[in-house]
Amino acid sequence: MQDDALSKTPTDMLGELRGEIDRIDLSMHRLLMQRGEIIDRLIEVKRAQGGGCAFRPDREAQMMRALVERHHGLLPLDAVEGIWRIIVSTFTFVQAPYAVHADDSGGDAQMRDSARFHFGFTVPYVPHHGALAVIDAVSASSGDLGVLRSAGGSGDGAWWLRLVGDRAPKIIARLPFVERPDHPAGLPVFVVAKPAADFYTQDIALYSVSLPRWAHHVPAAIAAAEGEILASAPKSGGHALLVAAPARTGSEELLRQLNECGVEAPGVDAIGGHAARFEMNEARAGVFAPKS
Repeated sequence: MQDDALSKTPTDMLGELRGEIDRIDLSMHRLLMQRGEIIDRLIEVKRAQGGGCAFRPDREAQMMRALVERHHGLLPLDAVEGIWRIIVSTFTFVQAPYAVHADDSGGDAQMRDSARFHFGFTVPYVPHHGALAVIDAVSASSGDLGVLRSAGGSGDGAWWLRLVGDRAPKIIARLPFVERPDHPAGLPVFVVAKPAADFYTQDIALYSVSLPRWAHHVPAAIAAAEGEILASAPKSGGHALLVAAPARTGSEELLRQLNECGVEAPGVDAIGGHAARFEMNEARAGVFAPKS
């Protein structure tokens, strides 16, 4: 057996290796087709149960984290994550066709890169100039998604006020699911969708906080409730904040802390949530740590 191996020429060995690659490629394609068959059955089950949302941001976050943690070898992590994002987003599109509406008012290139990396090229990409236009498009659609910069960045001021109300769209995810300094689509964005009862159990809750006026002690009150101010803007009759806090905190605690620090008649409205951020602190060493 050892003599046979030694007698092989480089050409023979290349042929065998290419044959192995062909075998793996065939297996991968067959598995994708099998996944499609399961999705087809899933559609039938959901239809029999009266329908259900095809988007599962909590499940996608878990999948991406597990993928990153187990990955090793020559293939760059960017490629693996990108492949999985295309698989997940495309099969979601197969279940229920949708478009992605994106706010390009802060620059088109980064937003387009983010949308294409996370949703692929099968899902239609529709640019808008402003967060409010994106939210309106999602609201008027049958099930589209909207993508907005998570740290403000829109010229529309307190755009998150448009997410207040039971029937208004809500934030369902924050992308990327796994953060790292060299991420090819690292722009932090929120994903907005029409509200659905079966969307998610999220780690981080997002609130629209309305104040009659700004006060210097407001940040301390929100910090006391383990919250973080993501954006702020004036609004008619006062000031508006976009606040993130652990879901366990609850809006009641946020309201209590604001009342205790002397804020008169604040309004606190839930406008969605997302999975906890998962940051790769040392990408090359393979050390991962969750970050709220």
